[in-house]
Amino acid sequence: MTAIAILGEYSATFAPHRATTAAIAHARARLGIAVEATWVSTAAVDERLFERFDAVWVAPGSPYKDLELTLWAIRAARERGVPCLGTCGGFQHMVLEYARNVLGFRDAQHAEYDPYASRLFVTPLACSLAGREMRLTFTPGSRVASIYGATAAIEQYYCDFGVNPECVPLLAGGPLRITGSDAEGEVRVLELPSHPFFLGTLFVPQTRSTPERPHPLVIAFVRAGADSKTTTA
Repeated sequence: MTAIAILGEYSATFAPHRATTAAIAHARARLGIAVEATWVSTAAVDERLFERFDAVWVAPGSPYKDLELTLWAIRAARERGVPCLGTCGGFQHMVLEYARNVLGFRDAQHAEYDPYASRLFVTPLACSLAGREMRLTFTPGSRVASIYGATAAIEQYYCDFGVNPECVPLLAGGPLRITGSDAEGEVRVLELPSHPFFLGTLFVPQTRSTPERPHPLVIAFVRAGADSKTTTA
């Protein structure tokens, strides 16, 4: 049984949360493997997280109850090679963790938690993307392009925050790759090529998943979790 932790504060009234659980079920059925997904509040994260789970999906719906524990979980997944997918708020927190612990900006902050911080890596978008669909382009040869089998896609958003444009050159200076952008060139996908699966999207792929057409990103993530379990068994 592959165990997936969905980090976030689950709300049955929030469509992306319902879609997250459903998308994993769609992928499970398509792959024909045993998968159990469990929502875990960020306030309940502890050092046993990776004893219990084979993969982590950092879900939409921030601010989270515990920012520091969320960043700890993302860092541990990154450093231990545990498959990690971040969508919407999850993407934003992957950026923050990377800025603090890889790039060395210990004061890196998210405007949703501290809008007056001196070094904001995540800031309000100039125009809210909540409820919008937009066309994306992917870097040829990237993992995300390989997963889609294409260098373009249309995806849906539920977010009001994104990467601070002033920080893009800093992000681009490390091993984390910017592999997806929108028509304006804004950062929409990040991935770590050396990792078994470490990928963040500002959009929410789960909302476009259906039983007939499971989303390819979710399939790839669930498969990575299953492969990780096999490798460590």
